[in-house]
Amino acid sequence: MKLQILENTLKVIKLKKNDIVPELVLKQDFYSITKTDEELSIVVNEDVDVQSDKIEYNWGAIKIVGMLDFSLIGILSKIAAILAQAEISIFVISTYNTDYILLKVDKLLKAREILKQSGYEFL
Repeated sequence: MKLQILENTLKVIKLKKNDIVPELVLKQDFYSITKTDEELSIVVNEDVDVQSDKIEYNWGAIKIVGMLDFSLIGILSKIAAILAQAEISIFVISTYNTDYILLKVDKLLKAREILKQSGYEFL
């Protein structure tokens, strides 16, 4: 399985459930928006100005390269287990095509080395 570290530094923003997504977010090449009955969460590049009292900065992302078939089992759980064993906390974004594993920027190099030792290739 091939992985790729994205160059962007991201932030995770928590807004109130009925807040409006800022137009600037929707113009970005990479963002994720999740709305529940409790909150609105946005993941976007750190340089995008979104006002909130709850922002977590300095997230990097590892992308699972290629389109993942819905019948595949355990791909994300195996990566998560490897990183958990190394005491690296993750935040995951899943899309129709693939998964993105977010982790703090200062853990990216350690995560890459550990995953490479476990047989994963990086582009």
